[in-house]
Amino acid sequence: MTVHLEVSEGVGTLRLDRPPMNALDISTQDRIRELAEEATRREDVRAVVLWGGEKVFAAGADIKEMRDMDHAAMVARSRGLQDSFTAVARIPKPVVAAVAGYALGGGCELALCADFRIAADNAKLGQPEILLGLIPGAGGTQRLARLVGPSKAKDLIFTGRQVKADEALALGLVDRVVPAAEVYERALEWATRLAAGPALALRAAKEAVDTGLETDIDTGLAIERNWFAGLFATEDREIGMRSFVEDGPGKAKFVRPSAG
Repeated sequence: MTVHLEVSEGVGTLRLDRPPMNALDISTQDRIRELAEEATRREDVRAVVLWGGEKVFAAGADIKEMRDMDHAAMVARSRGLQDSFTAVARIPKPVVAAVAGYALGGGCELALCADFRIAADNAKLGQPEILLGLIPGAGGTQRLARLVGPSKAKDLIFTGRQVKADEALALGLVDRVVPAAEVYERALEWATRLAAGPALALRAAKEAVDTGLETDIDTGLAIERNWFAGLFATEDREIGMRSFVEDGPGKAKFVRPSAG
């Protein structure tokens, strides 16, 4: 298999494993979707790390495979491509991308599906599709613009240039830069900390932010209001408030479902 899901202590690592460059061919795309949906279903997965290994996150689509596809073939395939990445973006749990080496084209688009991006100091990110006479097709024109703003997104998409980790941080494309040897460890720490949090509240927070960004402020506030009130029916809310009153802030131990 070219993608694996490994679960330990509440964190699922979605690991790309198609050396040497983790090129995202159709079978890999479909496998990403399958495992993202599995991570969504599994109660023992409370946070997710996207990881391509120490040398490269993902260098993009498999160009050799794409070269043989005509217009009709891509019309038939393009929805499946987007659906694979959307499955990652819609995991209702915290997702962090640990980006080492190249994250180009589809690799960059996959990282954009995470809630948080930690980059190695050797990372290079970009949307080089324009150099092939194409545009990003796995969400890059939409998620990148929403993340960094339209002008910065157009710069990257129009030129196809690669940016190093420090510029990616300045642009807001990544959220933290760490030494390459530490990138997975730092991502795992972030995910592990959130995996111990209140699962329903984290899900509510993610959905409220993500859905709210796609709508007007009044609808977004309604989404927030409904989730906020609904969480008062949860055991985690009872635990959190009781712990705050009795022991002070930040000491609550939230409910964790058993593995299975």
